[in-house]
Amino acid sequence: MNTILNSVQGAGLGLRRSFLNEIVELASPAIDFFEVAPENWMLTGGKSGKQFRAMTEKHPFICHGLSLSIGSADPMDEQFLYALKDFLALHQIKFYSEHLSYCSHQGHLYDLMPIPFTSDAVLHVANRIKRVQDILEQRIAIENVSYYAAPGQEMSEIDFFNAVISEADCDILLDINNIYVNSVNHQYDAEAFLRAIPAQRIAYAHIAGHYVEADDFLIDTHGATVIDPVWKLLAKAYELYGVFPTLLERDFNLPPLTELCQEVAVIKNIQTAWDQQHAQQSA
Repeated sequence: MNTILNSVQGAGLGLRRSFLNEIVELASPAIDFFEVAPENWMLTGGKSGKQFRAMTEKHPFICHGLSLSIGSADPMDEQFLYALKDFLALHQIKFYSEHLSYCSHQGHLYDLMPIPFTSDAVLHVANRIKRVQDILEQRIAIENVSYYAAPGQEMSEIDFFNAVISEADCDILLDINNIYVNSVNHQYDAEAFLRAIPAQRIAYAHIAGHYVEADDFLIDTHGATVIDPVWKLLAKAYELYGVFPTLLERDFNLPPLTELCQEVAVIKNIQTAWDQQHAQQSA
C-alpha cells in the first residue's frame, strides 16, 4: 500500500497564501487534505507562519515540490533536501511529490522543462529520484507533466514515464489534466495513456483547469475551472483503479474560496459515486 494512503484520503485543495486568512476560519467537510509547495512555506514566519502551523496541526498535508529540478544535469541541491526533511518532520507531513521535469541549468529557469524521452535520461532521472528517497528516508511520488515539445525523443511519453517510475521504484502523482492536455497537443488517446499507468504505484492525483489557445493547442495554466472531459477522465481513472486521493490545483485567476470548495465537492461526489458502485458490485 502506498504510504500516502495512511495519511490522506478523499478530496483535497492546494493551499494558497492569498486565501490563508479565510481558510483558517473555514470548516468545510469537502476538504479532506491540503497540499503546499514547501519552497513557499519553509521560511515563512510571523502571522502567516503561525497560521500555517495551526493548519498542519489540524489537517492532513502533502508537499508538492517546485524547484528540485529532478531531471537537471546540475548537481542535486542536497542542502534543500535536508531542510525539506526537517520541514516535513516539523509539520508531520508524511508525503512529498515532484515533477518529472527540470527547472534549472546553471541557474533556475523559472519554468518546468521537459526531459528528453531517452534511455539515458531514464537512468539519469531515476538515479536522482533514488538519491532523494535515500535522503528523505521515504518513497516519493513523481508527476506526469504537460509538455509542448519533445526534443531528441526516442520513446513515447508513457513508455518514458513508466520506465523512470520502475527504475526509480517510486510512486506516481497522476495529473489527470496533464494527460488530457498532452493528449490534445500530441494527438494521442488519453484513456489509452491512463490504462498504461501501473495502478499499484498511484499515490494520489491532481486535477486542474487549462487555457484553450486553439482547438488543437491547450496550455496547462491551473487558472480555470475543470472542464467536463477532464472530470470524465478522472471518473475513468476511478473506474479502472478504484478511488484514490485527488487534489484540486488552482494557481491563477483565483475565484472566491466558496467556488474552489464547490469544485473540491465535485471530486468528492465522483469518489462517492464510484465507492458506492464498487460496494454494490462487491455485495
